[in-house]
Amino acid sequence: MIDLTIDDGVARVVLDNPSKLNALDEAALRELDAAYAEAEASGVRALLLRGEGRAFCAGRDIAGVDPARDDVSGYLDGLVTPLLRRMAAFPAPTFAAAHGACLGVGLGLLIATDVVYVAANAKIGSPFAALGAALDSGGHALFVDRLGAHKALDLIYTGRLMTGQEAVASGLFSRALPVDEVVDAAEDAAAAAATGATAAFLASKRLVARIRDERLALWDVMAEENRAQVALRDTEDYREGFAAFQQKRAPRFAGR
Repeated sequence: MIDLTIDDGVARVVLDNPSKLNALDEAALRELDAAYAEAEASGVRALLLRGEGRAFCAGRDIAGVDPARDDVSGYLDGLVTPLLRRMAAFPAPTFAAAHGACLGVGLGLLIATDVVYVAANAKIGSPFAALGAALDSGGHALFVDRLGAHKALDLIYTGRLMTGQEAVASGLFSRALPVDEVVDAAEDAAAAAATGATAAFLASKRLVARIRDERLALWDVMAEENRAQVALRDTEDYREGFAAFQQKRAPRFAGR
């Protein structure tokens, strides 16, 4: 269900259950969490997430769920939220290539990823209007922050799904591409990040998260940027970057 390969400093995590549009049950969530833990322990410098088949991830696999006995808290609080927190805190740049259905927890996987490239055929929104359930996995936060309250509730009430192009134009994700180009674009970006200045990338990743979560003001952000720059001054990559510029050559970053 979850495949992990590690090569040249890049971890590639693949949702591989195409017959179910990569929908995730409890076992799959545990596998995915374990894959991220293994990738983190290996010290990779970038990670790429994608799905096999016709979709990225259609959400939770509810085929065998009895609503009367559904352990909603166990699934969401016990499995989904800890996984998304692990993904968001991954200590390297993370990328996702998304196509087809990106719904429910599948949308949450994208929210927890740093950079998301979506295919033109992506389907993004809230399918829960037909289930009598609420949008979860951080979807409310993403939609209200990027679309505003009215558009967010329009998507939730109607169940209308946005295309990848529309989602990117609305500021939800990074870049929209033809379906046959999205994986290659994400692969190229992950490979480039894996040879970059990892400590500097992580400084920006942490600061962006704080701006989002703490709503930092301009001068607070500037103070944090200054502190980050002071800390980076003592890294090997900082010294290499300056030396490469002064010697008019390409930098060779070691990720430390």
